[in-house]
Amino acid sequence: MENIKDVNIFLYPRDWNNFIKEISNRKNKMLYEFQFNTGCRFNEGTHIRPMDFDFDRNNVRLWKTKTKAKKGEKFGKPRTISLSSEFGKKMKRFCDNKKPDEYLFKISQAGYNQLIKRKLKSLNVLNAEDFSSHNIRKTHGMYLKALGIDIAEICTRLGHDYNTYIKHYGSADVFSEKDMRAIRDLLGDLYFRQRRY
Repeated sequence: MENIKDVNIFLYPRDWNNFIKEISNRKNKMLYEFQFNTGCRFNEGTHIRPMDFDFDRNNVRLWKTKTKAKKGEKFGKPRTISLSSEFGKKMKRFCDNKKPDEYLFKISQAGYNQLIKRKLKSLNVLNAEDFSSHNIRKTHGMYLKALGIDIAEICTRLGHDYNTYIKHYGSADVFSEKDMRAIRDLLGDLYFRQRRY
């Protein structure tokens, strides 16, 4: 049977937890966690600086976004997205003692993707060789969908239109109740923050 690359694969919570434990380099680990917690593209993540965060509101401004030439864009449209309070605190600590305009992450996309494949293969994750930064982004989108977040909100967060979401991110919900509990733990209060009135 022919092995066909599946771009729609994603990580189950157990596989994500095992993977992130395997990353020893602090900066690399934080970039994986940043992409996992925001759903950003690789290039969006590697252009993040301390000045792009609003830690009072737990937001980050993705300013180096994809230019959609087919839609007539000459520059990508920046978007501001929320962070969970727990991950916001983690990023704030990571930004300590860094210059406001300093890029936080320095790794090539090829190196980033190879590390994903190598670690997932060592963990015996199915189709490990097919994983890349795209699939961490896909994982984020799948978790939000499983939590019942509105598709329009997911599209806005990921920087996609509805058709792109359906084509590349709209897989069927296959999570067990145990997975769902783990997903809620992993994403924390990202979409379930208590409102203060």
